[in-house]
Amino acid sequence: MSAFAELPLVIEPTQLAQCLNAPELILVDLTSSARYAAGHISGAHFVDPKRTQLGQPPAPGLMPDKAQLEQLFSELGHHPNAVYVVYDDEGGGWAGRFIWLLDVIGHNQYHYLNGGLLAWQAEQLPLSDETPAAHSEPVSLTLNDGPTATREYVQSRLGAADLAIWDARGPTEFSGEKVLAAKGGHIPGAVNFEWTAGMDKDRALRIRTDMQAILEQLGITPDKEIITHCQTHHRSGFTYLVAKALGYPNVKAYAGSWGEWGNHPDTPVEQ
Repeated sequence: MSAFAELPLVIEPTQLAQCLNAPELILVDLTSSARYAAGHISGAHFVDPKRTQLGQPPAPGLMPDKAQLEQLFSELGHHPNAVYVVYDDEGGGWAGRFIWLLDVIGHNQYHYLNGGLLAWQAEQLPLSDETPAAHSEPVSLTLNDGPTATREYVQSRLGAADLAIWDARGPTEFSGEKVLAAKGGHIPGAVNFEWTAGMDKDRALRIRTDMQAILEQLGITPDKEIITHCQTHHRSGFTYLVAKALGYPNVKAYAGSWGEWGNHPDTPVEQ
């Protein structure tokens, strides 16, 4: 049985520390090259967060192509029995996006280190400067559409009673005061809850313990299909992660996000 078998999706630093030598573990660091070089959790493989995005305007947040994903997961040594633990140093945006990619490739054995590297350091746990070797065994992936909402899909669902669109951008982006695309504003019917408001700054950016109650008040409830987005599906990596961690059964990421929606001529906008 896996050392992680009884653990929830969101785990604490002490729980990870007890499992670092587990043979099934693939530990993924999504900080920055400089932060990684300065010290990372022992055994962690660095993944440049940019590799989780297609990176092409106007919608850089779209998913990388299949060949790029296969190369990335080949380097990580991906295999069917792997258990991934992912972390970053910003409260879960990039880590949550990586979890979305794991859902896309149909791999559901994963955990998020609550608070990431900041929480690990706050517990005064050791860091390493050793870089594990990259793997090279080819990996063949099957990509699954279920975790992703396309622009067309979002438009087809607008106004549905069983839909909640969670906009993770800042309030001025949501209102249209701050414009980062051809059009400013938000998707009709969307609810705004800015991503960092879901992090507990007194607990090393761990996920707030009252998130369930906050989302209930906003009408983002588990009986609805949740579609979350931001500008590039980086900030909404966190909100995707939160909804998954709370056990919401139907969660999708709109990876095109406002970069696509706000630059498309046929998308409706509210301000």
